[in-house]
Amino acid sequence: MDLGLAKKGALVMASSGGIGRGVAAELASEGARVMLFARSEEKLIDAASAIEAETGNRPLYTVGDITSADDVYGVVEKTVAEFGGLWALFNNTGGPPAGGFEDFDDAAWQTAFELTTLGYVRAIRAALIPMKAAGGGRIVNNTSVSTKTAIDSLLLSNVFRSGLVGLGKSLARELGPAGILVNTVGPGRIDTERIEQLDTIWAGQAGISFDEQRNRSQAAIPLQRYGSPADFGRIVAFLCSEANAYVTGQNILIDGAMVEAY
Repeated sequence: MDLGLAKKGALVMASSGGIGRGVAAELASEGARVMLFARSEEKLIDAASAIEAETGNRPLYTVGDITSADDVYGVVEKTVAEFGGLWALFNNTGGPPAGGFEDFDDAAWQTAFELTTLGYVRAIRAALIPMKAAGGGRIVNNTSVSTKTAIDSLLLSNVFRSGLVGLGKSLARELGPAGILVNTVGPGRIDTERIEQLDTIWAGQAGISFDEQRNRSQAAIPLQRYGSPADFGRIVAFLCSEANAYVTGQNILIDGAMVEAY
């Protein structure tokens, strides 16, 4: 299937590693012109080099922080300047700290909001200008399976990730007439540093080893393994493509059937 992504501009947030890097690699493999964005220039250089070695298509990169309005607006402007437009935006960020309700004060709630929600809103706001001018585009917002089932010790993520489902559904209806498709994706256990961190926390809470926790988690997934960033990236690449002409406003879990909820 030709996804129709060749030469199209794509911005992938938080893409120096993990899920973001996996998405960027899949878009690059389809011929998209990819802009990476993250805080660490060293990691961005490594990611760009690895993606080029894998796909033959070297991404550009911009150093910045998704909680900075100037950085977010700046990377969208740079993407448009470098690529002549912006077709696809993959909104992504690291998760807020783990903990329960009594662990967080007002400052923690505000910081989590700016990390998981306001950065996405700003990126979308900036991206709509070139997308509308070009007559269409694709926006995919990364969240979590916590949009379907609460995850213990991840209160902040449970709250704000769920709100992004409402954002995606609302935007899909608002932006459909402009040819802009908006979807939400929720990763289950994708094998990244974030999952390693969570497995370490959960192992400590259960009084078991890291390896035992990991084995338990994988055994609870019908596919009997964690997903890879490439598994995740391939779904996002389709949602960001011209081949996807009618899927919008959806909340899609990429979890190997781990979540039992509808």
